[in-house]
Amino acid sequence: MADEDALSPEPESRNQTHERAGPAGFAAGLIVGALLGASIALLFAPDRGDRTRRAVRQKLHDLRREAADGLEQAGRITRKDVLRRRRRLRAQVERALDRL
Repeated sequence: MADEDALSPEPESRNQTHERAGPAGFAAGLIVGALLGASIALLFAPDRGDRTRRAVRQKLHDLRREAADGLEQAGRITRKDVLRRRRRLRAQVERALDRL
């Protein structure tokens, strides 16, 4: 049993290693990761920068138009629902007043 404990790392020692790195270690890892990611993205980019910017701009334009269309449709549905509920409420109020 003592041999098993000597071979397996304790969770406390692993936590202590992470604690020593602290915010500076995290920031360094973040910077290195960002640089590696940007380098890989540049190496594997499918198009030149101007083409990519144009494609992104077009995609944003399309998404904006789709969002506006969706909001307009949601507004129409909401207005119809409000009108329907208003008519139903008026009818219920009229029936309640007739009972009095």
